[in-house]
Formats: sequence, C-alpha cells, structure tokens
Amino acid sequence: MLLTDTNGTMSWLQFEAMGFPRAVPGRIVSYADHNVYQVDSRNSDDHRYMQAVSRRYGAVFSKPGNGICHQVHMESFSIPGQTLLGTDSHTPLCGAAGMLAIGAGGLDVAVALGGGPYFFQMPQIVRVHLTGALQPWVTAKDVILELLRRLTVRGGSGKIFEYGGPGLRTLLAAQRKAALTCSAIPRASNLYLAKSSSGEPLSPKVSGIPSLSRRTPTADSESASETAEPSPPMI
Repeated sequence: MLLTDTNGTMSWLQFEAMGFPRAVPGRIVSYADHNVYQVDSRNSDDHRYMQAVSRRYGAVFSKPGNGICHQVHMESFSIPGQTLLGTDSHTPLCGAAGMLAIGAGGLDVAVALGGGPYFFQMPQIVRVHLTGALQPWVTAKDVILELLRRLTVRGGSGKIFEYGGPGLRTLLAAQRKAALTCSAIPRASNLYLAKSSSGEPLSPKVSGIPSLSRRTPTADSESASETAEPSPPMI
C-alpha cells in the first residue's frame, strides 16, 4: 500500500479511529512527498505523525526529499503481478512494472489497511494494443494523449486499460511510466495493468533498495514515543 502526506495522513487517522489492532497488508509505505513546505507547523506535524504511526504499525517511512511517492514506489517496491492500492491519483504509474495499481480514496485505503476489502464495480477490460515504435519527436506521453483524443476525459470511467502488443516491448520503463502516470485524466478508475504481447507481465529492471523491510508492529495500543522506540525504516 502507498500512502502520501495528503490523503494518506487522513487514512492513518481513520484507520486508528476505527480501532483496528494492526495493519494487515504485507508492504505499507508512507511518503512525506507532497506537503514539504515548512512555512508553519502543520506540515511538519503531519510528517511527525506519519513517522510515528509508521513505526507503530510496521510501515516504511519515506522522509521528505526522497522523491514523489509513485516514482519511488515503482523503483523500490513494485512487484509484477501484485496489486497496489494507494492514496495518490498517480498510483497507476506502478502498472509499468506489471502491477494492478489502483488510486483510491482515503477511507477506502483506511479500511484496506485493517484488512477490509476494497469494493468497486466490475470494470470493463480495455486492451490497448501497441504496434511499431515511437517516431522522432513522439514521446510516450503521446500514447495517453491519443487515448484522450479517442475516448475523451470521461471515456475511461469504470475501465481497466491493459497495455499489450509488440510495441510495448520497445518502451523503456521510464516511457511506460510517463504514459501510465496520466491515467487519472481519462477517469479510468485509476486501474492499469501493463502486459507484454504474450500476456506475461513485463518487469523492466529499475533501481531498488532490496534491503528495506517492514518492522514488527508494536504490541501495545499506546501512541509511539519519539524517544522510547527506534525510528521506522526510512528511505
């Protein structure tokens, strides 16, 4: 799961308010990446809270300055074939690694943190068959722009776009990310899955930090102290 310092902060608060004893997903990463301006205490208070709650429930904490959540998650935590639920609208960028990457609302993510299901209507699967290769002065972003031209900004509502075809193999990981990060524009339920022409998820090699792991959640239900316990794993 992917949580940012915008909707993700609210997700953690709602998760605690609902009284879940522990966070269930196997990998949870909290990112302090959007509200990095420290003109007053509000953003820094949010970041201190996210760091403390990440320690308490065994999540990884990405401190300010590491980079934007979906980019860092793609490079360091994406696993082909798995599902990713995130509070950022650009979560589908991780579909470039062959994940089913979904951007969701704060309360939906809070329920999923506690092990509850994420509900959505059965979407229509739209196959985007790519052929050829990008020509000079054409970028990967033109792929999503062409889909917008054909489908309009509402044409992807209730749909999963599954990319495939021989043209997909000609796109680098960065180029796939450029197309998938714009998935929120056609309102495609923020659901994307990139596959090769053979149907197998493609997992382009990207830089990662394999040594990072989740901490064991603390057993007690009291708030974590800033001095009593070590900091959560950070990147």
